[in-house]
Amino acid sequence: MSIGHTLLGLLESGPRHGYDLKRAFDEKFGHDRPLHYGQVYSTMSRLLKHGLVEVDGIEAGGGPERKRYAITDAGITDVEQWLATPEKPEPYLQSTLYTKVVLALLTHRDAADILDTQHAEHLRSMRILTDRKRSGDFADQLICDHALFHLEADLRWLELAAARLDKLKAAVIA
Repeated sequence: MSIGHTLLGLLESGPRHGYDLKRAFDEKFGHDRPLHYGQVYSTMSRLLKHGLVEVDGIEAGGGPERKRYAITDAGITDVEQWLATPEKPEPYLQSTLYTKVVLALLTHRDAADILDTQHAEHLRSMRILTDRKRSGDFADQLICDHALFHLEADLRWLELAAARLDKLKAAVIA
């Protein structure tokens, strides 16, 4: 995810302080990985440097000054271009899991145990996501579906790899 583009998009509804941007980001996109304040402010500094945002006001308070940021026309154009650009599908050709299975075979370890352990971990993650989906709002349900579909595809691969383990072993040890 592009943090910068996401923060720019959040600014389109109106100027905000860094704290407000972090809170909005975490509420909409950061359930599993909330932003750190330092990441928000370093990103805003970079966007300011590139002319995509401007300081709309500075407020003095009990602590450090609070900058309120506003998106510029260049920032709006940048968000529009980012939204219109399709994401490259990730084919997972350098999967860590695949690497572990092949290394297990090369080192004469039990690759089936690795696949079984991973299968159980995927099922555990799917149960957690399914519970979250049941109790979440519509947006949360949709992101959970996205993750669940990827986990289902991984499960299919785990089952296929387990069924072909002897053949894979012969190919990688040859």
